[in-house]
This record gives sequence, C-alpha cells and structure tokens, in this order.
Amino acid sequence: MNENVAEFLRRLILKTPLCEMKTILKAWDFLSDDQLQTIKFKQKKESLAQEVILLCEEKCASIDDVALLDIAYTQVLRHQKLWNVFQMSKEPGEDVDLFDMRQFQSSFKKILRRALKNVTVSFRVDEKAAVWIRVAWGTQHSQPNQYKPTFVVYYPQTPYAFISSCRLKSTVPLLHQALKVASKHQHIMQMVLKSRHLDSLKAIAFGEYNQTFENQDSTMLLQEGSLGLDMNLDPNVIHENREEKERIHRVTQETFGAYPQPQLEFAQYKLETKFKSNRSEGILADRKDPLRCLIKFSSPHLLEALKSLAPAGIADAPLSPLLTCIPRKKMNYFKITDK
Repeated sequence: MNENVAEFLRRLILKTPLCEMKTILKAWDFLSDDQLQTIKFKQKKESLAQEVILLCEEKCASIDDVALLDIAYTQVLRHQKLWNVFQMSKEPGEDVDLFDMRQFQSSFKKILRRALKNVTVSFRVDEKAAVWIRVAWGTQHSQPNQYKPTFVVYYPQTPYAFISSCRLKSTVPLLHQALKVASKHQHIMQMVLKSRHLDSLKAIAFGEYNQTFENQDSTMLLQEGSLGLDMNLDPNVIHENREEKERIHRVTQETFGAYPQPQLEFAQYKLETKFKSNRSEGILADRKDPLRCLIKFSSPHLLEALKSLAPAGIADAPLSPLLTCIPRKKMNYFKITDK
C-alpha cells in the first residue's frame, strides 16, 4: 500500500465519528470480522487510524478499496452533503430497458474515461438497490483529487438521480452525459429541489411521502391527539373556540395530510415585480427595472414547522399555497413574477 493510499485512508478514519466507526468499517466489508474484533475502538483516533492502516496493508489495499470506504462513510453520513435532484427522460414511445449493473458500470466509466484520462470511478449498491457512484476528478495532467469527489445516487429503472454538489463546474456536463448513456435516457434536467436529507428528497421525487399513515385507524388517532381533545378529560373543562380549533385542524389535515412530512431545511422565494401607480411621478414610477427581493424560510424540519403554524395560532388557516405546495410541485426554490 503506497503512501497516497495510506494517507487517504488515515484522513477518512480521522473524520469518521467514533460512534459510527465500527458500523462504517463493517459496511465497507473489506476487513474480516476477525480483523475488526482486534481493533480497539476506544482509543485516540490517530492510534486507531494507524491500527486500521496496518490491517489494510496486510491485505494490500488499493485506492479503489479505500474509495469504497468513502462510499460507505457517505452512505451512513449522507446528511452531511447537499443533494441536488435530477430528472431524466426518454424519447416518446421508448420502452423501459431492463437494468444490467455490469453494462451500467461499463458504459458510465467508458464515457468518463473517453473524455478524461485521470478519473477514479467506484460503484456500490445499497440495501434499497440504489447505485452509489463516487467520481474523483483529475485532469489530463494531474491525478484524481480523492478528497473532493462527486457522489451520485441512482435508482435503477427510474428517471431520478441525486447528485452531491460538484466543485468543478466543467465536470458537470461530462457527468450528466455518462449518467444519461449508462441509464439509457436521452435528456437530463436539474429540478429546483435541494436538501441534505436524501431520503426525504427521494420520498418527494417518488411521491412516497404520503404513504406512511394511510389506514383509517392511524388517521383517527392523529386527529384526536393533535387537537388535544382527550375524551377522558374532566367534563367541566371548557375548550374555548372549539369549533375554530376543529376547523384549523381539519384544514391543516387536508393541506398536509396526517402523515409525517418530508424533511427539508429551507425554501427560497424570489419576488420580481414592477411598481404600479396611477400617479406618474416619483422615483419608483420612473423605474424601469423590476423590484426584487429574496425571502428564505429555514428550519431543521421546515414542512413540519409550517404544518404547526396554524394549530399554534401563529398563522391563519389555510396557509398560502406557495408554502404548502413544496412536496407536490417537487421544488423548494420559487420565482414569483407579475402575470
């Protein structure tokens, strides 16, 4: 194992949280169970890293092997990256092709290596049959930078792919071309939907966010619980504005559903409008350019926060469709202009 591989492995171990170390090394599936049992996980990270390096040297670990560890790390800690959603499409009338993993890998690598000599491409399939792709970019004259790779998560036989932010913009068209050809699509388009929560992005893209609680019993329980209308309460307790609370609850359930919301951290709205007045005087009246402003809502769990506004008495029900349409429109970036 050469120095570059050892250093790459050392940095990966050092940035891995100790609480996730054993899980990630086991998911890597490079070291045997017997080797994993010899590792002392309760020690300083630098010592632990050296211990792992020695075990990997025994197995002559290569850069491709360590790249797979980087994928395992990213799978477990995928919320650390900002993911962009891309939708692909075929020409009208084209049939859906059966997915062949070997052919997919071969085509993907061939497209990249035909245009770029120095590139490292690694693949890994997770338990949900998603294909994780890691691409470390180099140039015609320099080796791939293993510390700034791009990750792609592709769900076979679907038009959706999720891509981490690319640091080199020049590589984006090449990556898109490789993904289109390998998945046998003709076009690819970036959706205006981003988040660190990959599972929630998938749920929104696939329309799965409303399938968690669809049976009547669970809906009934949610309806009773969220209003606090416990039938075992003292009958002398009077609920003020009971009808209004029931209306707000009903409207909220109709708008958001009785299921947990997908987890997004922000929604951004760009407003572009022109000043309108019957008077033809003043600075704004003479302005030809539109007035612009940017509004950004942020929260650790934005949609659940929006869902709670009306029941908490902070906002009127129903909320504006611009706030409630995020999962349905599959976007959290909006541009509002005059009609």
